[in-house]
Amino acid sequence: MLSRRNFMWLTSAAAGLSVAPLSAQRGRGGEAPAAPVPPSIAALTSMRGLAKPITADERRARLEKARRLMTEQKIDAIILAGGTSLNYFTGIRWGNSERMFAVVIPATGEPAYVCPKFEEERARELIKLGGDVRTWEEDESPYRRVAEIFHDRGLRSGRIGMEERVRFFLFDGIRREAPAFDYVSADPVTAGCRMFKSPAEIALLKRSNEITLAAYRATWLTVREGMPQQEFAGNCAAAIAALGGAEGGIFCSFGKFTAFPHGSITPQVLHEGDVVLMDGGCTLDGYQSDITRTFVFGRPTQRQRDIWNLEREAQDAAFAAVKIGAPCESVDAAARAVITKAGFGPDYRLPGLPHRTGHGIGLDYHEWTNFVRGNQTPIQPGMCFSDEPTIAIYGEFGIRLEDCLHITEHGAEFFTPQSPSLDQPFG
Repeated sequence: MLSRRNFMWLTSAAAGLSVAPLSAQRGRGGEAPAAPVPPSIAALTSMRGLAKPITADERRARLEKARRLMTEQKIDAIILAGGTSLNYFTGIRWGNSERMFAVVIPATGEPAYVCPKFEEERARELIKLGGDVRTWEEDESPYRRVAEIFHDRGLRSGRIGMEERVRFFLFDGIRREAPAFDYVSADPVTAGCRMFKSPAEIALLKRSNEITLAAYRATWLTVREGMPQQEFAGNCAAAIAALGGAEGGIFCSFGKFTAFPHGSITPQVLHEGDVVLMDGGCTLDGYQSDITRTFVFGRPTQRQRDIWNLEREAQDAAFAAVKIGAPCESVDAAARAVITKAGFGPDYRLPGLPHRTGHGIGLDYHEWTNFVRGNQTPIQPGMCFSDEPTIAIYGEFGIRLEDCLHITEHGAEFFTPQSPSLDQPFG
């Protein structure tokens, strides 16, 4: 459930540890010898070739659906800047800076792009859908280009949808150049498309999660007495890379620090009897995975075993509650009821389950919508979620089991097998 940008910070930088792989660290005499690759990781082969990227035809279909939703919502155009929604609809991956790169998608007509003049050739390399590119020099207003697009698409007034991650200064600049419009959230359009995954998206999500689980198993086989966090996390990153995953890795916690849902800044070393929690994933053609496994290094205590079994019962209860047409909040309620009945909580109180039971997943690690109290959104085919109740007991340990699932016409299916037991966490 951790955002990708934070996992390395939690396991290394914030703890004052090097973020470079061990093979890249230098000793006093110069270049340090490369650390030996653990046998379980050396034996891995890439699974990337089994994945098929999203096609241009599918992106065109997404644009058509967006136009239908705009018409239903009485939105005349939507604006996307750098980020995953831009990638989703156009296939373009463009970072954010103070210079605006954006696309205007009107309810009728082709998309139009706005980019810095000096970036035009790079932009044209990336643009596959439409060819209307409006450029601006460094001493010109990019916002005026957006207003010109509105005018050229026949828009003089109406409603403009802003994608949720468009930064305020971009929105404000556009609003000043085109004040005749009402500016509204584009969520009914963007989330209305992205919440429902196509078979191609589901295949990528499944493969991404399969890569992650295989990497976790290989990493689990490397544990040893005295292992520091960064070595364990580094082994996992190496395993994900060997399997073909991109931007992959985990945060990990040992012992009492596993009760921190997103880890602690305290450096940790593994000892006999410690609970080990590993949470993270990778991307495949941009699609994310998110898996958590918790196990014990050495022989578990009865207390550890009981809490692990209770966590698995809560995860199972959440999965069983995933019914087509049921509100998303019912899944959270089912997991929470199991944990509360065992004497934890209630609600979000600790010790117990301090967060929602699951989140949407796709091109973003966390995206619309969530298994959380108050969310009446009906569960429908094509949606994808994590299933990850947690039992956090500060001063002792925490247990989280997390697997992602998708909704079929017949109900929920996990992308990967659940953890079968505390003694055999990977079967």
